[in-house]
Amino acid sequence: MRPVQILTILNLEFASTHKGHHTPVMLWGPPGVGKSQMVAQVARKHRVPVIDIRLSQMEPSDLRGIPFRSGNQVEWAVPALLPDANHHGHEGILFLDEITSAPPAVSAAAYQLILDRRLGEYQVPEHWAIFAAGNRQGDRGVTYTMPAPLANRFSHFEVETNLDDWVSWAYHNAIDERIIAFLRFRPELLFDFDPAHNPVAFPSPRSWEFAHRALHKFSEHPLLLQGALQACVGPSAGIELHAFVNSLDQMPDLDAITAGIEVAVPNEIDLQYAVAAALVGRAIRAYGQGTGREIIGNILRYAGRFPQREMGVMLVSDMHRAIGSAVFEVPEFMDWAQQVADVMLFE
Repeated sequence: MRPVQILTILNLEFASTHKGHHTPVMLWGPPGVGKSQMVAQVARKHRVPVIDIRLSQMEPSDLRGIPFRSGNQVEWAVPALLPDANHHGHEGILFLDEITSAPPAVSAAAYQLILDRRLGEYQVPEHWAIFAAGNRQGDRGVTYTMPAPLANRFSHFEVETNLDDWVSWAYHNAIDERIIAFLRFRPELLFDFDPAHNPVAFPSPRSWEFAHRALHKFSEHPLLLQGALQACVGPSAGIELHAFVNSLDQMPDLDAITAGIEVAVPNEIDLQYAVAAALVGRAIRAYGQGTGREIIGNILRYAGRFPQREMGVMLVSDMHRAIGSAVFEVPEFMDWAQQVADVMLFE
């Protein structure tokens, strides 16, 4: 499923803890596709804590607790890491990450916690959702086959990569527009992982965020920049991104475009992607400001000048995903829409 669909599912599952309909969710996917980040995003939306338990780093007793003598009986000390309403709050997310990397003995200790929401005398607070994530066996990570009794305690969803969803996330998280433009230009590099070759660095949604950081850290050190990018996204993708960034010296004047001055569209397709991504960023920053409508209107006029109308459609679609229906309220939108009436705009 697309990340935007997974997010909807996780939000609904969290909300269902208040209605008694919650089912623990298992997210499957290769490394770097954003499984953990989506769980964190749901927690931020609802302003609740996440308790992230890495089962791969645990022993069974870490979950079950430590036995101690109480009179003539043995009781168990509940681990402080498990959700507690008094300590952590009455609602939140218990996230069992790397669950497929946990040894079978640890997985067995989690059975009752996941299905019955309890371990011995311990009870998971009523309004806490249980989510889990893990890699597939074919991803060449340290994985164990999920036992059928454990698998049957979850609803299962496979996380797929989707460029439109990633671009929307990237704009909202201020990812460098050069990275966004490059991936619009080379969409197949959003995720390129071949487990047969067991690469150390490879393109993934997670590693493109690392590349964003590298651009800002090493831009003033040109002799180091290419190596830093390769360290994040792999040798081939790093070289391509470096060459793409260096070609942007030929970008048209973005200030002139947003000011409404007629500027020629570059002939090079990679520069067109770069201009489109940069203008979406300008629209996001202008949105809500006094001159925002004027700037967005000028960007819409420029979108109609692309020789390939699909490029303008991509620009406006990304702008719509980023700032919503405010795009439709700008007078220039209708003029642009008439120019591309026979081209699909929205999904």
